[in-house]
Amino acid sequence: MADGSARRIRRASSIDAEAQVPVAIIGGGACGLTAALMLADAGVECVVLERDAAPSGSTALSSGFIPAPGTRVQREHGVTGDSPERFAADIQAKAHGRASPVRVDAYSKAVGPALDALQARHGLEWILLDGFLYPGHSVHRMHALPQKTGAALMARLQSAAEAAGVPVLTQAVVDTLVVNGDDRVIGIEYQRPDGQRETLGCDVLLLACNGFGGNASMVRELLPEMAEATFGGHVGNDGSAILWGETLGARLRDLGGYQGHGSWVTPQGALMSWAVMMEGGVQVNREGRRFHDETLGYSEAAVHVLAQPGGIAWNVFDAPLLELARGFPDFCDAEAAGALRRCEALADLAACIGCDEAVLARTLSALHEKQPQPDGRVFSRGLEAPYFAVKVTGALFHTQGGLDTGDDMRVLDADGKPFANLLAAGGAAGGVSGDAVWGYLSGNGLLSAVAGGYIAARTAAALVTSRE
Repeated sequence: MADGSARRIRRASSIDAEAQVPVAIIGGGACGLTAALMLADAGVECVVLERDAAPSGSTALSSGFIPAPGTRVQREHGVTGDSPERFAADIQAKAHGRASPVRVDAYSKAVGPALDALQARHGLEWILLDGFLYPGHSVHRMHALPQKTGAALMARLQSAAEAAGVPVLTQAVVDTLVVNGDDRVIGIEYQRPDGQRETLGCDVLLLACNGFGGNASMVRELLPEMAEATFGGHVGNDGSAILWGETLGARLRDLGGYQGHGSWVTPQGALMSWAVMMEGGVQVNREGRRFHDETLGYSEAAVHVLAQPGGIAWNVFDAPLLELARGFPDFCDAEAAGALRRCEALADLAACIGCDEAVLARTLSALHEKQPQPDGRVFSRGLEAPYFAVKVTGALFHTQGGLDTGDDMRVLDADGKPFANLLAAGGAAGGVSGDAVWGYLSGNGLLSAVAGGYIAARTAAALVTSRE
């Protein structure tokens, strides 16, 4: 696989490290910090190494929404009938049965306890998003902090880590894993901003450093349909975990899976909430025509949008949907950046899009019909003037493939045997979206991060204890 020169495996029987720690965690996003907080609760020392000046990662760029069944917050909202089994069924239905059964089962069981633990022990006060059902979810199970942003989630996790006394070493770019002859990780090497190199010994290593969406050569090789798409994720998603794992002979899984988004506002470079589409908004191309069923999901919508003339679409909606949209910070940011166009009449909307008014009139008139559209979507009502429009394109947010792991997050070798003390979770591990863009169920990214970090901490704690 391309572009691995900056990520090395160094073989050694021992290392001369500046410090030794029971658990080292590479990556300070939601996965790494969740794992660190759970280790702190278990009384196990760890260090988080983060490449940036402050932890952010893909989490900070997301909406910060986490799906989970059976939580305290669900019960407080009177949501009944949800369970890990029902959640697992929803995940597999979206992935057409092609998601890893091992991780689907593990994550669906772990994410609820993880959110409850973060709330009870670290003060993250979740709310339940119950205004509408996210694509593919059969019940209301999407959780968020009151601010409804990934940046707020990261800020709260950082505050919790500081309160728990978790060391987070920032501006530490890990480039080398030190591994002995038995394939046991004995340490890591990293570089500081001044060029100085340092070494840290560890008993267990957790790779929580996300996927490869920021590695252009890997995207071209593995996700050719996204090769020219805007990347809306974090530049730190450079494929490090996959490149290290490949060198070690680890098994990889679902490298064709990823989360796209069909509502990346252009040219402003902001995200527009898909809630507007789910509640009756539509996407039309430059010709004024709808081109897919918007309710199937925002991930696969990226591919549909990019296939349109110029790779452009227009999100079209009306005043009630504008009110809904303004309840989401990402839309407010897009509006503040000048993305929203108000059109008093159909002719104004056609002029805004640059399409034939008669074609657009037929498109919008069809929304008032009660029978299913040709693509199967049924609208409960049509759109009424004034109309609102936002110009969007398709974007790549983060990848869903990575290192194959067992249900305990230990990385597996080519024969399916776990490495002794190498763990991977979140975007570093294969996800639960199968191997294609349409397998992504809303929230799968943070599901993998939080549930994976929770499970990895439990495994790391057990491995450390067994060596004492």
